[in-house]
Amino acid sequence: MTLRLSRILRGSNDPAASVTRARVDRRTKNLTKRLRPGEVAVIDHEDIDRVSADALITCRPAAVVNASRSMSGRYPNQGPELLLAAGIPIVDNVGREVMTTIKEGDEVRIVDGEVRSGDTVLARGEVLDLEQIRADMVDARVAMSEQIDVFATNTLEYLRAERDLLIDGVGVPDITTDLDERHVLIVVRGHHYREDLSILRSYIREYRPILVGVDGGADAILEEGLTPHLIVGDMDSVSDKALTCGAEIVVHAYRDGRAPGAERVRALGIDPVIFPAVGTSEDVAMLLADDKGADLIVAVGTHATLEEFLDKGRSGMSSTFLTRLRVGSKLVDAKGVSRLYRPRITTRSLSIIFIFGFLALLAAMYATPGGQAALQVVGARMDAWWDAVRSFVLGVFS
Repeated sequence: MTLRLSRILRGSNDPAASVTRARVDRRTKNLTKRLRPGEVAVIDHEDIDRVSADALITCRPAAVVNASRSMSGRYPNQGPELLLAAGIPIVDNVGREVMTTIKEGDEVRIVDGEVRSGDTVLARGEVLDLEQIRADMVDARVAMSEQIDVFATNTLEYLRAERDLLIDGVGVPDITTDLDERHVLIVVRGHHYREDLSILRSYIREYRPILVGVDGGADAILEEGLTPHLIVGDMDSVSDKALTCGAEIVVHAYRDGRAPGAERVRALGIDPVIFPAVGTSEDVAMLLADDKGADLIVAVGTHATLEEFLDKGRSGMSSTFLTRLRVGSKLVDAKGVSRLYRPRITTRSLSIIFIFGFLALLAAMYATPGGQAALQVVGARMDAWWDAVRSFVLGVFS
């Protein structure tokens, strides 16, 4: 499909071969839930981040048509480079009107940066080039100092607004899930979350941490065959299956108490806990775990670097930086756990290994003439030993 679309983008004269279905959504994470391989993704996403690119690549679309600039130069976002390197063309900056011009399920074709339905041009944009994007990444890294200034300003504003919560834990609600002196594993559907969870299989099996899913992170936990104990978030990207799995629900609300996600949860017959706070849902999960006495907080898919903070494109990401300072030494990234943690071999495990090894040895010896002869010799010696013990015991008590 990628090769076929490459011909389309170069101006193939075979429009029948290039017709495919369009999926349209302003929110990339919503679009990827219904995007199928070979379809065209029509999005409105300025500065495509790494997580969104990974989700799109997993869906294997024929192309991405972006109403906005996939890379504005504000900072070195890696999304466009990842998509192009995966062989997925991007028709960029086609204009916001494309979100209404192209309808969900429309059959379209792409020729020389034009999105067409039949002979009608629905949108026109720039076909991005991988080498040019890589050059733009270098320029964006130079320009990132301005974003650092903005980030620092937002950080100070958040600190003023949430100093009581960050310093004294004021406003953290009560929950029924017991986190005191427990390991808490917080799962966010961020970069490489699947790999992180896979790395932690042995750790989860041995330590049995409290599993906290942040919005769609709850579905990630279910995909691993596990069940979350807590689900934290604004409930915009978590499935009904996850919400009804039996986990305690904590809805992240606005600072004034408004919680749109609570309506959805209550409609499922669940009474949620409301946590009003500025910042992101992953911050709320970390602050909750810290306040309720967690001994260790292990983070999967959360944001750890400046580029990841800027990927979210909102001032609230400065809260993540300060929250990490708040939880301090309790917080460990999943990749750090994989380097430090090695599964312990228990006595029970060693016993099982010994028993099965001994049985395998007996079976191997019994299957060969030499082994059978050896077993007969061992059996004769054990009979002689048992006769000697019995004679000794009878002699003592006679």
